[in-house]
Amino acid sequence: MKRIALTLAGTLLITSLSLAAPKDQTYTGEITDSACATMGSHAGMGKPAKDCALACIQRGAKFVLFNASAKTTYQLDDQKKPAQFAGAKVVVTGILDDSTKTIHVTGIKSAS
Repeated sequence: MKRIALTLAGTLLITSLSLAAPKDQTYTGEITDSACATMGSHAGMGKPAKDCALACIQRGAKFVLFNASAKTTYQLDDQKKPAQFAGAKVVVTGILDDSTKTIHVTGIKSAS
């Protein structure tokens, strides 16, 4: 009887933990750099968005996801995956940490 109770308690604990785990969500916007995201665009830089973002990254900025319609910038924990999408409209899949506005990136794909 004790063994059944322990098994049941363990099963309930595992089930409750799996239900409470955060789930991937999707976020749309442009992969840009943290410097230009604070200005809201690459306007005035004299370069295409991709070239501008990559140049700013080389100067120490970080890749971010910028949603222009919501005027929201999300930090990205993975700084390698976004490189191939610099300046492009994308859909980022991941888990958002609301306290830091950082997305734990599990995937990125082109929005088109």
